[in-house]
Amino acid sequence: MSKFVKLKKGFNINLAGKAEEKIGEIQQPETFAVKPTDFQRITRPKLLVEEGASVKAGTPLFFDRLQENVMYTSPVSGEVVEIKRGEKRKLLEIKILADKKITHEQFTKFTVSEMSSLTKETATELLTKSGVWPNIVQRPFGSIADPTATPKAIFISAFDTNPLSPNYGILFKGQDQYFQAGIDVLKKFTPGVVHVNTNADAEVLPMFAHVKGAEVNKFSGPNPAGNVGVQIHHLDPINKGDLVWTVSPFGVIQIGKLFLEGIYDASKVIAVCGSEVSNPQYYSTYSGANVGRFIEGNLKSDHVRVISGNVLSGEAVGKDGFLGFFANQVTVIPEGDKEEFLGWILPTFNKLSFQRAFGLFANTKREFVLDTNTHGEQRSFVQSGNLEKVLPMDIYVTYLMKAILAEDYDDMEALGIYEVIEEDLALCEFVDVSKNDIQKILRQGLDLIQYS
Repeated sequence: MSKFVKLKKGFNINLAGKAEEKIGEIQQPETFAVKPTDFQRITRPKLLVEEGASVKAGTPLFFDRLQENVMYTSPVSGEVVEIKRGEKRKLLEIKILADKKITHEQFTKFTVSEMSSLTKETATELLTKSGVWPNIVQRPFGSIADPTATPKAIFISAFDTNPLSPNYGILFKGQDQYFQAGIDVLKKFTPGVVHVNTNADAEVLPMFAHVKGAEVNKFSGPNPAGNVGVQIHHLDPINKGDLVWTVSPFGVIQIGKLFLEGIYDASKVIAVCGSEVSNPQYYSTYSGANVGRFIEGNLKSDHVRVISGNVLSGEAVGKDGFLGFFANQVTVIPEGDKEEFLGWILPTFNKLSFQRAFGLFANTKREFVLDTNTHGEQRSFVQSGNLEKVLPMDIYVTYLMKAILAEDYDDMEALGIYEVIEEDLALCEFVDVSKNDIQKILRQGLDLIQYS
């Protein structure tokens, strides 16, 4: 039965620079990259191509030795021009010089009626060899799903409440049939429910509201109401031994396209936004695109931070970096590496503060220009209660962080570490007066639990 969940805890960060709702014309970037670092748990990638190799969209580039049947494939056709490695020869990027016209590897395609009789084994084989499988994330731990596992349920968040989040109506316009096909495929992998969670505070897209074969739930409340981890907590919490999968709407659509069209289609619409972008708007491109093409001549200043994703949980990639596998937006904000004289005590209306420490009478609904300055260094862990005020989950974040730092496995489990990954606590990091790297500490705890 569909559920309605009203969340009271949370905090909306209204940043300036929201993308105008139009898709801009732009020449496609010349280079694209696949980054193993976009995926949790990939520790031993095995390369399948060399520099100079010609590839098509869907050609396998590498696999992880821990899941040898799951291929990570090229988003575009072209030539592999660089294989970038870091310390101890860690694989960082596989860079591809794209063709002017993208060609695809051809996989088996099915009609809608044929898909109804498709076996789980056949679906798994097609998903894993085509490069679509990495869209499926497994919780706990947030790693790429194990194809041999059976999740108790699958969750899809159909909205995003993070700062400057893109409009899904623009991102997924005209993709209804592929979304439905993707749901039909995902249903084969769980004996439980496929949940599609929508925003009760906004108009719901027909592709989500009228989807068949899934339970459509509604969530109301401030950020992080759109995080799938929060939604799982209120619908079907993860206990020790449980396993659930999550998929983004883009991932569901990509699955549907694979089965209906027989191709690995990495094309996507992204939002280029942020206070430092001159013309924030949407662009059509491919996963792994070089972000330089979208911000060249489109910035208000040079001293900026370019983020693949949102400002809370995205990755700083620089002006010549690449769009992450799961990212739907590129955000550009001012770099905050200047000290502010008496900035901690001067009253102002121009700073956003959860506690309203700055600008006591400031309206938090207005748009703010925020830089990357944390306004202070890391300090002792203060039990202010802030972390719990913005997380709409029955989890005591402060105590969980302390349990992780103390490497207390029993307390970590008792305090709900199985229910969260980095994005769920990103807002806690924003309001933390102790300036702790909450997301990094959480990953340390997850690694301790997973690998010990």
